[in-house]
Amino acid sequence: MTERIVLRFGEALVSGGPPGTAAEPEIAIGSLDGPVGVAMATLLGDQVKGHSRVFALLNTDVQVRPATLMVSKVTVGGEKATKYTNILLGTVQAAIAHGVLDAVRAGDLPKSQVNDLGIICAVWLSPDIVTIANLDHRVLFDIHRRAMAKAINKAMHHEPSIDWLLENQDKIVHRYFQMGLDGKI
Repeated sequence: MTERIVLRFGEALVSGGPPGTAAEPEIAIGSLDGPVGVAMATLLGDQVKGHSRVFALLNTDVQVRPATLMVSKVTVGGEKATKYTNILLGTVQAAIAHGVLDAVRAGDLPKSQVNDLGIICAVWLSPDIVTIANLDHRVLFDIHRRAMAKAINKAMHHEPSIDWLLENQDKIVHRYFQMGLDGKI
């Protein structure tokens, strides 16, 4: 019998494409009859302007399993809002959905539990994405797909481990902290 998954957390950063295309999903995975299910229902019913909460879909009318609720980490207003929303709820939404299915296919999420689990995914999409001339949607899609699958893998395998964190604590410097130290922000 497969272990019940109550609550797991994970994150991942995947970059390597043009500026603005990096992905950094932060996720919570758990049983729909537990805290993740309650949070998903609450988030879905309590929409906030600028932070749309939508299910990850392969396409309209094709929701993935486990049900995955995307929450935007960014608010974009004004004339750029429509283009940003179309990219987020098009290319990125499909990429997140594919990343979830990739995680099931890889065995990171047990196929036998896909109807009993939920995922909440806080999605980072740079507001600068709307200024990229000739945006390569394939590159953007691939980066977000890999990041989602990686975040799920890390959550399900409890990575990084506490032993690794303790061993590497003083070797890791947060990028933006370092930029602050260097006077760049």
